[in-house]
Amino acid sequence: MHQRLAHDLDDLPALLQATRDYATRVLAGLAERPVAPTPAAVEPAPLPVGGAGTAGALAEFERRWAPGLSGSAGPRYLGFVTGGATPAALAGDWLTAAFDQNVSNRAGSTAAALEDETVSWLRDMFGLGPDHAGAFVSGATMSNLTGLAIGREWSGERLGVSVARQGLAALGEIPVLSGAAHSSVHKALSVLGMGRASLRPVRTLPGREAVDVAALADALAALDGRPAIVVANAGTVNTVDFDDLRAILALRERYPFWLHVDAAFGGFAALTPEHAHLVDGLGGADSVCVDLHKWLNVPYDSAVQFTRRRDLQVAVFQNTAAYLPAITGDPDHCHLTPENSRRLRALAAWFTLAAYGVDGHAEIVTRTVAAAHRLGERLSTLPGVELLSPVRLNVVCFAVPGDVATVLRAVADSGEAFLTPTVLHGRPALRAAFSNWRTAGADADRVVEAVRKALSTTCP
Repeated sequence: MHQRLAHDLDDLPALLQATRDYATRVLAGLAERPVAPTPAAVEPAPLPVGGAGTAGALAEFERRWAPGLSGSAGPRYLGFVTGGATPAALAGDWLTAAFDQNVSNRAGSTAAALEDETVSWLRDMFGLGPDHAGAFVSGATMSNLTGLAIGREWSGERLGVSVARQGLAALGEIPVLSGAAHSSVHKALSVLGMGRASLRPVRTLPGREAVDVAALADALAALDGRPAIVVANAGTVNTVDFDDLRAILALRERYPFWLHVDAAFGGFAALTPEHAHLVDGLGGADSVCVDLHKWLNVPYDSAVQFTRRRDLQVAVFQNTAAYLPAITGDPDHCHLTPENSRRLRALAAWFTLAAYGVDGHAEIVTRTVAAAHRLGERLSTLPGVELLSPVRLNVVCFAVPGDVATVLRAVADSGEAFLTPTVLHGRPALRAAFSNWRTAGADADRVVEAVRKALSTTCP
């Protein structure tokens, strides 16, 4: 054994303790860590030959790289709907690496059964039915891709074609209809060979990002019976707008379509009585995307996909080889998603659900929604600041006087907060997304003050 490896093996308890102590110091300072200022350039180092051992690597990381890492795990990183990692999720993620399970199959480990249990917990939490099966994937992009791939196979089934076996050329174009599809849907359609141009935008309601169901009905009628995929939104990224899922489901009495619901973070509305009506009808979807490293507050990368047609899912993603078990009624996970080998990313989700339950996570949703409303109310009192949409859930979308990029940079360089730019109805805007388990009303106040100071220096 290499001498560095042998030494680290002998010293493993102390090395893990040192890493634990360092991580504890980092987490303890999150509230005051600069959230996302422009990092200083780091001079590249040459490839190590002999290596410095774990202690040396930790020291080099702390010196060279850690100072430039963002405070994205903290309470005022409000970009991209990014959660943090609850204490239980962090423990689960550490143990994921320690046990280092490959969840591609069910042989020789209970890891796959643990994932199944976690998926069933999530299914119940989001109000889906027992006919919805699921699996873990890396994020919303992969969850959307998986759901759309199954929808593509369903379209072929309607026309007597197996796309998985015969290829997309045997089927031709598959119309995909949506009011305000997330960018990951466009990416998924490109990867799946359906093409970004297969997405046909449908008119949204005036001043909204929710689809006009009457316009959707017209678009479906124009297909003259050809099967389609409808991508509905349970929470758009700019304004957290929700499509009327019940009204969309009613259209299936007249038109054939696969309903995929992108509920990446809006699905968590199901956890609170005040907002559960927003996802009414989610259980009728054919496939559903939920991103767990958002509001469930587990570490990247973690999401789940659900579908009511696991048979078609297996048809698309099956991976057969002599060294793999045969496909059964309880298929291995390598037959369910694009990945074969896959880490036990379900363990962090299992830990946080086992630790805090539905009630604990509902409290996170309630508290962060309250912080978003607080931010919206206080921003609207600043001169020249305009809310571009009601604060429906956890995102505040607002316009500022002057140049958006300049204000955005000033806020980031203050170290107080990180926001993201967007464009809503043709207007440049800023977007603050609340989903971190640490965030409270006081953090919203600090963000308001950071925006006020940024405006005072950029728009005097």
